Amino acid sequence: MDIQKRASRVKLLLMDCDGVLTDARLWLFSGGDEQKCFSARDGLGLELLHQAGLRSGIISGRSSAAVERRARELGVGYLRQGSTDKIKVFEEILVEARTSDNEVAFIGDDLNDIPLMRRAVFAVAVADAAEESRSCAHYVTRSRGGRGAVRETIEFILKSQGLWESLIMRYQG
Repeated sequence: MDIQKRASRVKLLLMDCDGVLTDARLWLFSGGDEQKCFSARDGLGLELLHQAGLRSGIISGRSSAAVERRARELGVGYLRQGSTDKIKVFEEILVEARTSDNEVAFIGDDLNDIPLMRRAVFAVAVADAAEESRSCAHYVTRSRGGRGAVRETIEFILKSQGLWESLIMRYQG
């Protein structure tokens, strides 16, 4: 199946956080606080995804108040942090979302994302992902993690579904 057909089936976009929504760097402070940097372009992409009626979720091995805040600000419907068993969490989200692997896209960047990528109908690796992750992806973004890779993926999905042009008309005047 070609990648546009795969993307046209997507109803739920799931993604890792560190290395996908961020550039994979962790800023840890002595008091235990953590800082992350997110792309505003990815944020607008997620807003457009939701406007199109598609849903989104984050599955992260780490836990962070910054991720929780960003997910809430963007209306991300499924947030699972501190996940040591990402496959189990993936399956729980599919049940909760009443969907299947055949309607899910997953964006990953590292080895622990590969099992989820293999399950998704549309597997995406960010440009700077581990070689092994890139090799099992249906699509590898031109953009790096934290630098618009999520937005690029969303544009591809929405264009494959014929939704992009109508969503951006309000910005074009």
